[in-house]
Amino acid sequence: MTSDFPIDRRRLLQAAAGWSALAAAGTAPARDLSGVTLRVGTYKGLWRPLLQASGQANTPYKIDWRELNNGVLHIEAINGDALDLGSGSEIPPVFAARQKSSVRLVAVTHEDLNNQATLARKDSPIRRIADFKGKRVGYVRATTSHYYLARQLAEAGLSFSDIQAVSLTPSDGLSAFARGDLDAWAIYGYNGQLARTQYGARTIKTGVGYLSGNFPIYANPRALDDELRRAALGDLLQRLQRSFAWINGNFLAYARAQSAETRVPVGDLVELFNGRSGDYSLGPVTDAVVRSHQQVADTFLKIGVLDGPADVKPLWDRSFESVLRLPAA
Repeated sequence: MTSDFPIDRRRLLQAAAGWSALAAAGTAPARDLSGVTLRVGTYKGLWRPLLQASGQANTPYKIDWRELNNGVLHIEAINGDALDLGSGSEIPPVFAARQKSSVRLVAVTHEDLNNQATLARKDSPIRRIADFKGKRVGYVRATTSHYYLARQLAEAGLSFSDIQAVSLTPSDGLSAFARGDLDAWAIYGYNGQLARTQYGARTIKTGVGYLSGNFPIYANPRALDDELRRAALGDLLQRLQRSFAWINGNFLAYARAQSAETRVPVGDLVELFNGRSGDYSLGPVTDAVVRSHQQVADTFLKIGVLDGPADVKPLWDRSFESVLRLPAA
């Protein structure tokens, strides 16, 4: 007996493969996620306004947003089971690997490296990294600024022992820079832009050539082991993937949403975007991503920041790989 409707076997196989991938990552949409609340770490002006601006905020689960201003705090919160999902750079997980922390890295974003900058005050005689010798230089410990500052110093024949290194939070660093308590500052994000636009800071170097541009998304292993929270995490990762792709063609709308949360002028945010080192994206874990992360750990060991070797490979979790390789419609 023949059917009145011809069956395209290849399409059926493709659909089956897609549903298998969704099910494997725990993101099959048939699940009722209305009773799930995800505790998600965010930075001021990032994921929360991004999902809103890109039309991805109407989730079938609740999100309890928790604002934490660096990746170290995100990992500490995950370790203490106070967060299900967070994010940051490759740097905090290097220390987490040494400490056997309970965190998994489940995806990676690619973001701008020109807003990771080493700045000097406008009235300072500093013109190059070699001029940092003996100067008061701010940075944020265990973050990208710690890493690229260390590499830039080493490249100039210096180390942290040759400068007056001052570890400060981004907001405290901006205040110190504005008061003149710092001669130079290694910083990332909109605080660096405020230093340039409000206080005339000069860019000595950026993170280009020193950072990979990979920024891991951190997950709580307890959430990954919970069927419904895993499903919600998979859905949220796909929404973020679509949102990151959306940024590249809609930055003005995103800048307005960012500005409403950060109070940084829209024009300053657009200027940052126009000078970006590359487009934004979110993708799955790959061999190249893991290799890059191990290189960071090895570099930190070589320059004496770590007290022993760190193997980062066990931190990486590829269980969302298939879902994040699907077209982000």
